[in-house]
Amino acid sequence: MTSIGNGLKNYISNQFESLGSNLVYVAPGKIFDDKGRFSNGGGGHFITTSFTQDDISVLKRGLKNTIVFPANQNPVEIKYKNTKKNTTLVGTTVEFGKYRNFLPSENNGRWFTNEENDKKSEVVVLGYQIAQDVFGDINPLNKKIIINGNNLKVIGIVDKKGSSFGGPDLDSFVFIPIKVSNRIVGNDHIQTISIWAENKEDISNIKEEAKKILLSQNYDKEAFSVFDSSQLLSSINTIITALTVALTGIAAISLVVGGIGIMNIMLVTVSERTKEIGLRKAIGANPNAILLQFLIEAVILSCLGGLIGILLGALGTFAISKFFPAQITLSSILLAFGVSSAVGIIFGVAPARKASKLSPIEALRYE
Repeated sequence: MTSIGNGLKNYISNQFESLGSNLVYVAPGKIFDDKGRFSNGGGGHFITTSFTQDDISVLKRGLKNTIVFPANQNPVEIKYKNTKKNTTLVGTTVEFGKYRNFLPSENNGRWFTNEENDKKSEVVVLGYQIAQDVFGDINPLNKKIIINGNNLKVIGIVDKKGSSFGGPDLDSFVFIPIKVSNRIVGNDHIQTISIWAENKEDISNIKEEAKKILLSQNYDKEAFSVFDSSQLLSSINTIITALTVALTGIAAISLVVGGIGIMNIMLVTVSERTKEIGLRKAIGANPNAILLQFLIEAVILSCLGGLIGILLGALGTFAISKFFPAQITLSSILLAFGVSSAVGIIFGVAPARKASKLSPIEALRYE
């Protein structure tokens, strides 16, 4: 359970890093509450709130040493010959590809240019998965796809990105110049705004300034959220940590069952070795020596079980790591071994005490 939790945290951290750094996001709705946690009722304005090109212009003027760029998302159907797929159309600008780290690699074409956006050129960049789903083994570059009755030329394929925790599959998105998108979907609404900061140290100030600027544009404070990736990552990690603790707590029930099993085994052992205990006491063994002997046996039993459990856990982690992010850490191994030892000590005390308190005469007469 700990390996899955750690692996998931690292996976999500890597996903955020792959989507660009030094970024501040402006999104509709109140995503976070006053304590920085995900808001329970933050979706009230999510559908109705949208930004405008004027907001972009005001943010560009008011925020120094930044790059501000928009994006809108709309569900569409894309078609190539007899293949049809539902996907998300992202209308954006040149800066999105560069600062959100969506530029295709050298062999996979290119991102569109400012000139293509200004001229409303019908070009499209495909996400990795949607390119596979629509074209299969065919090279998509320079092929034409149909989006809402419009023929667009494929000029690039974005490298595999994956999906963020609880978020959409970015590999299934298609990207086109925002002016072309506005014409295809029939509106110029902007759903999200990204702000790239030249200096990471300025991000906190940029968030506050962006809030002030948008409030001055007559937006209600509940109608939008301004946040950076670290804030989003922190909130997600809090959820994962709580989930990991809960799952580990459920798994801990098996430890209690195992401890009871150890105690029963040790009680049976005491009963079977009663004469041996009586003989040892008769020749001078004190109660503490008897107590220590059975306690050590209980600890050895639980530690051996712990080592086997760690081995099985490692094999299980390796098996699922191909399908789900999981990562073994030294702390999880030490925790598992420590808990195993503790179970042996805690549940081995009662049988050990029983053995140490036996009367040597009664023990020797025991049948």
